Amino acid sequence: MSRKILIVEDDAATQTYLQKGLVEAGYAVEACADGRDGLFLASEGIFDLIIADRMVPGLDGLAMVSAIRAAGLATPVLILSALASVDNRVDGLRAGADDYLCKPFSFAELSARIEALTRRTDRAAAEPQKTRLEVGDLEIDLLARSVMRAGRSIPLGSREFSLLEYLARHAGQVVTRTMMLEKIWNYHFDPGSNVVDVHIGRLRRKLEEGYPTPILHTVRGAGYRLAAEA
Repeated sequence: MSRKILIVEDDAATQTYLQKGLVEAGYAVEACADGRDGLFLASEGIFDLIIADRMVPGLDGLAMVSAIRAAGLATPVLILSALASVDNRVDGLRAGADDYLCKPFSFAELSARIEALTRRTDRAAAEPQKTRLEVGDLEIDLLARSVMRAGRSIPLGSREFSLLEYLARHAGQVVTRTMMLEKIWNYHFDPGSNVVDVHIGRLRRKLEEGYPTPILHTVRGAGYRLAAEA
């Protein structure tokens, strides 16, 4: 069955170019030129991917993406925009987009990004959904969003919990600052701040103070590793 892609683009030439190329590549495509129409169509939940321009009438692209996420829809969204500054890209990713491609663009690169996004979705769908993660005496309940170590509850903020969950899903592996910036903060570049180190420091204190053994280890020059042993 063909994957279904929704295009939200008000420039007629770009919309036609995208639609023609994607149909030739084997996708089933539906297109509209208005953000409100795009949100209405996206809410049907029948698309495998949404390609959206930022500057569309009715409801701008970022507001549309935010509304899609607020509705609980996880459909991958690729922003396609002439607004190409770092701040523009950050705004798009923070609004809930999964990728951001600047105009003018290569159709070959667009195709590669679509393939990467749909592969990610396929992997997520194929993986059994765990509700608990355990690393040594550390227990993480993903449904209750609660954490216990050696039977004692550890209260965490939302960002701290997301960071711990990511580390736990890669338990025993080195997780780099770049990986955490991309996954937890949606930064696809290094902003040059110590935001990761600050959050890791807070998380480490909560996980280790009052316990006899460390569990969150610094791997000098590489990143961090969550493991029951050093």
